[in-house]
Amino acid sequence: MDINLLYIVLPLLLGWIADKSVGDPHFPPHPVVGFGKLISTVEKAWNKGRYKTAKGAMAAITLICTSFLPVYFLMKILRPYPYFFIPFSALLIFFCLAGKTLIDEVRQVFRAVDVSVEEGRKQVARIVGRDVTTLSPVQIRIAALESLAENLSDGVIAPLFWFLLLGAPGMVAYKMVNTLDSMIGYKNERYRQFGCWAARIDDIANYVPARLTTSLMMLVTGKFRLFSFVKKYGKLHDSPNSGYPEAALAGILDCRFGGPNVYFGETVDKPYIGKNDRELTADDMKLAVRVNQKTETAMILFVVCCLILIHLPWK
Repeated sequence: MDINLLYIVLPLLLGWIADKSVGDPHFPPHPVVGFGKLISTVEKAWNKGRYKTAKGAMAAITLICTSFLPVYFLMKILRPYPYFFIPFSALLIFFCLAGKTLIDEVRQVFRAVDVSVEEGRKQVARIVGRDVTTLSPVQIRIAALESLAENLSDGVIAPLFWFLLLGAPGMVAYKMVNTLDSMIGYKNERYRQFGCWAARIDDIANYVPARLTTSLMMLVTGKFRLFSFVKKYGKLHDSPNSGYPEAALAGILDCRFGGPNVYFGETVDKPYIGKNDRELTADDMKLAVRVNQKTETAMILFVVCCLILIHLPWK
């Protein structure tokens, strides 16, 4: 095997297997937690006074570059030393993937809501940004599956897509982009100006991955007939990206997502995705998890095949 290809594929597979095996570690602290603290510090210092939009743009660009460049140069330094380079790359990839943890959280939501509504609300609050205090059992299950679909793109497919384009530093930079959006990319009074650039950069970074996620979901289930369904409902979502994987999963499960929810004290009427307003069960969750896992595997195979093609000794 070409040594350059080995330096890319081996860390990728090691990092992916580690994520599939153990999920997000509790120790050492996850780098995304550090990203969050850094973003919070910058936001408190800069999100005031005049020129909030310009300051938000500067903050987003600076933080993204700060996450990419040190990793890029450190990997260049380590590259001549495979016993350091490969484990370091694998560790970065492991930290940038969130496949197992997301699935575990969704499973726990379905178990919790079967115990009590309060337990379900408490558990789903770990993975969604909406106000959960008035959610019904049906809304709790819908919220969990919407999060599963959206975060399949954000937490797995998009990081792997950016790894294919820019390697592990690109993966790390993407995680900063995604964390910025999740913290300040809201259209409320506090973040509307300061966070608008973070939100737009996230939209751009996820444009291809969201549609790739949707295509892979249809591929692994063999349900290409859902193309018109996804095309119809995916574009109704407030996000230019999140609606597509959510629509794919709603079509696969033959259910309905969306509806009114409360965010930061304001009611947001999210458009409905699908028409079959039915009860969701543990069987639906199990099917959604299988689709999630198969889609993730398909993306890994896609990335590895692309890397092999790129590194073939073309003449």
